[in-house]
Amino acid sequence: MPIGFLAGLGAALSWGTLDVLSALASRRIGSLEVTTGIQIVAAALVVAIAAATGTTFPTDPFVLIGSAFVGAAGAGAYLSYFTGLRIGPIAVVSGMVAAYGGLTVVLAVVIRGESLSTVQAFGATIATVGVILTGVAFGGGLRGTKLASPGVAFAIIALVLFSAMALGTDIVIDRAGWLQVLLASKVTNAVLSVLILVLALTAFRGPARPLLVSSAEADAEASSVSALPSPHNSVTGSGVSRVGRWDGRVVAFVVLAGVLDIAGLMVFAFGLEVAETWLVGLVSSFGPAVTIVVAVAFLGERLRPIQWVGMAGILVGMIAIALP
Repeated sequence: MPIGFLAGLGAALSWGTLDVLSALASRRIGSLEVTTGIQIVAAALVVAIAAATGTTFPTDPFVLIGSAFVGAAGAGAYLSYFTGLRIGPIAVVSGMVAAYGGLTVVLAVVIRGESLSTVQAFGATIATVGVILTGVAFGGGLRGTKLASPGVAFAIIALVLFSAMALGTDIVIDRAGWLQVLLASKVTNAVLSVLILVLALTAFRGPARPLLVSSAEADAEASSVSALPSPHNSVTGSGVSRVGRWDGRVVAFVVLAGVLDIAGLMVFAFGLEVAETWLVGLVSSFGPAVTIVVAVAFLGERLRPIQWVGMAGILVGMIAIALP
């Protein structure tokens, strides 16, 4: 079995499990706080690994700037994705984000000059149609067509940024080792996440205004969290949701998610160093499929029939893309 496939599969399993943990934690305390917590844990881990192996920050300006770009893209991708997961439903948002693998394939062909067969191009088209069907609800004709969830908009932003992160990592790795790139990008990611959190805490300071929760999101959260009972979730009379506080379970979710994040990134970066970008990026995109299975099987979420068709389209398209 190709090493690139195994690396992508390892990343997919890590990130798919991470998605469930981050969604549960985000619905308790807010997506921005969870994002920041995960990035701090992941950055601390990669710094420890680098110190143990004698790896230092890159000195090549191109590598340093490129790694910072990857870190910034990652910060935006995680924040968008976790926000989408929080206002859910998880299954729809995860299905949308799964399209980053197909987009990565296209970008790898256009920018990196990697080859794409006719069958793979057909698969990319089918996967794109599947993504559209997954993220759209049909309510009786074109006039009744709408986004299946407000989380879909965040999912689209996330999938574009995840693709940019994958391609940027591959380009920078040509000039430096994968651990150096991961070190610089993850530290940048954590620093940006902390700065955004501090700015948000300053802007939304006040006893009745919790972090990044609007009245519209409160309504969405009130319905989406019904399957996830928690004493910390409530809707105030002012239309603002008070999400809750850090507790032992949330801390455990965030720490484990941070470990899974860095584990997935390590095998992903290693795969990009030794294999084709399109292969690693494509297989890693199956991570949301793990999230979807858990959300439907264990969290009581349901997909509409047209969305099941979309999921099937994504699966068929991804398989076709992977064919030689």
